[in-house]
Amino acid sequence: MGSGESAYIAGAGLIGRLTALRLLEFGWRVTLYDPDDKAGRSSAAYTGAGMLAPYCELESAEHLVSELGCRAVAEWRVILRRLHTPVALSDSGTLVVAHAADAQDLERLRRRAAGHCEPVGARRIRELEPELTAFSRGVFFPDEGHIDNRQLLRALAAALERHPNLRWVHDDSAGADGEMRIDCRGLGARVDDPELRGVRGELLHVRAPEVSLNRAVRLMHPRYPLYVVPRADHVFVVGATQIESDNMGGITVRSALELLSALYSLHTGFAEAEVLESSVNCRPAYPDNLPRITVRGRDIRVNGLFRHGFLLAPRISDVVVRMALGGRLGEDEARIVRIVQ
Repeated sequence: MGSGESAYIAGAGLIGRLTALRLLEFGWRVTLYDPDDKAGRSSAAYTGAGMLAPYCELESAEHLVSELGCRAVAEWRVILRRLHTPVALSDSGTLVVAHAADAQDLERLRRRAAGHCEPVGARRIRELEPELTAFSRGVFFPDEGHIDNRQLLRALAAALERHPNLRWVHDDSAGADGEMRIDCRGLGARVDDPELRGVRGELLHVRAPEVSLNRAVRLMHPRYPLYVVPRADHVFVVGATQIESDNMGGITVRSALELLSALYSLHTGFAEAEVLESSVNCRPAYPDNLPRITVRGRDIRVNGLFRHGFLLAPRISDVVVRMALGGRLGEDEARIVRIVQ
């Protein structure tokens, strides 16, 4: 297959946009359907921090997630060069720190990620993050990074709109007979896939003029690791919650208190931070928390990226496109593909 083929993609979130762009580059005609606006405000990708952390995720994720995502930063750089719209991408690593009471959790992470991290003491922590003076132990992951998720969604939309072979529609009856159909609806596909479940995530955006961080920082927490991701102008994305719920209501008082208390314990300069925004979304997940690509003839379904969307998106969209083109897969990629006769 190649030039002259056409595809109908349901879902214009992160995977849908990346897949559409790749197919357009191969000469395909693409219809991209989503009832959401082109900013993607309803997508799980909009309510995210853009973490590219294949080794930090070993704290709770399968090794397959790390294997698929370990080349994510390099792959994103290649993608961004094709967009021609600036998107902030950091490859300055991730620093994980812990208070004394949570030292065992930090040590467990160090053991699981052995070979990919550097145990650090107080002096090295100060070299990496001079303002984090309350910590004497941590783990540094030099090969990780993060990407500005909302800039990325805008840049992908702009790149897609420049292609004459793209139709972006809001009516799902617009597909034509004979088109390859690619389902990227995320949790919206649950009506057809009862195995999917929603995992609620809650985020805060804060502006803290008294705080400067050079990279993403995680703080081990009794229930989950808090993450703080710097953006421009002393804005920080703060998150941690992972709740087994598909409730899309606003952030709860308990979650806000836990996030803000942990944030203050990381750096007292956050005491005067301005809370700019709270946001909530539910990420699609299967029972094993691994992504899944299901192929049935000319229908391809991709789903279940859980909280690893930005980490896995380049690899997942590449697999989808190769399946559409009739290409071959690597051993790790084949583990997430199911061929249905």
